[in-house]
Amino acid sequence: MNRSLLTFILASAWLCLSAPLSGQEADSVKAGRPVHQVGVDVMPAHVFPTNSFLKGDNLKHEKIDKTASIHLKYAFRFPRTSRFGKIYPHAYQGVGVAYNTFYNAAELGDPLAVYVFQGSRIKRLLSRLSLDYEWNFGVSFGWKPYDENHNVANIAVGSRVNAYINLGFYLNWQVSPQWRLMTGVAVTHYSNGNTRYPNSGVNVLGVRVGMTRVFGAGNSETASHAVPRGQTAEKPRVVCDVVAYGAQRTKGIVEEGYLVPGKFGIAGMDVNAMYAFNPYFRVGLSADGHYDESANIKTHIAGRDDEGEIKFYRPPLREQIGVGLSLRAELTMPVFSINFGVGHSLLGDGDDLEGYYQVLILKTDITRRLFLHTGYKLKDFRHPGNLMLGLGYRIAR
Repeated sequence: MNRSLLTFILASAWLCLSAPLSGQEADSVKAGRPVHQVGVDVMPAHVFPTNSFLKGDNLKHEKIDKTASIHLKYAFRFPRTSRFGKIYPHAYQGVGVAYNTFYNAAELGDPLAVYVFQGSRIKRLLSRLSLDYEWNFGVSFGWKPYDENHNVANIAVGSRVNAYINLGFYLNWQVSPQWRLMTGVAVTHYSNGNTRYPNSGVNVLGVRVGMTRVFGAGNSETASHAVPRGQTAEKPRVVCDVVAYGAQRTKGIVEEGYLVPGKFGIAGMDVNAMYAFNPYFRVGLSADGHYDESANIKTHIAGRDDEGEIKFYRPPLREQIGVGLSLRAELTMPVFSINFGVGHSLLGDGDDLEGYYQVLILKTDITRRLFLHTGYKLKDFRHPGNLMLGLGYRIAR
């Protein structure tokens, strides 16, 4: 993983705490006191055997099929009297750190993850019990990556630093006004976003159990916090996000088992036009322009040099630039929005620029208009694509 991704994700973590103190959000904080909470989670999990290294082709000749992690977390909720507190009364956001072990430190490492997270209620089940969700997004340090001399079996991880993505669904039981017990299932993905090879990644499914201590007034989840309709709900409106992004990637030719030397530039611009049905959910279309310096390079082999290395011609520009149209859905919460899209290429020559593509994006608000854009693109639901690191500007009617 390159330094630009690390810097971008750490900036998102900082903004998780700093963004509420700017603009209109500052007025929200002044209207009351935020509710703070700290928690500890543990997560034993199963590792999916997605490659030969995890299946047992390693020094121990054993499957790497289990992992465990422990998480320390801090979060806050906006004051009940604030604008965000009224619209999103159960939302919390914060930062966390996690220690992970795969019981094979020599070849895989025991990585430490630092991340931002956000969660909220999906449905109230009983007076003290609810179904909640929570996502985590950050970076994990301390991996033992592939090394052609000292760690050749590890084809799962190619970087010492990898992205950490987690999504879970939990039962949240309020034991007392200050204490909450959470348990449920979560999926986790570790990857370097094609910035280095190999990039098979590590995927796990686990049971997460946690205890949270809540501080401050207004921490009870049992009372009703219904707000009269129209008092805080925003009217449906059209929102247009204009995004510019860039990144670097490595390129592998899977059919030949060959890694193209060097790194290649990525640049793009998206225009998302979405209809906000309510303060939580938007749906719309996006026009997506994309430049990939490595696109279709496998069809431009120039031959081999004296040492047997494959050489390539640079593809023409028409085989590096593509335009597509995607359907977008976005979950909108305080500070963060999660955007998912499925699209199809309309313009672009060559296999790499044709067909379907998918994007998963985290938008982190800097101001009411400006946001950080951190995303990843796949091709045809299975082929790794590239990172999307940039800035966006929101136009709303």
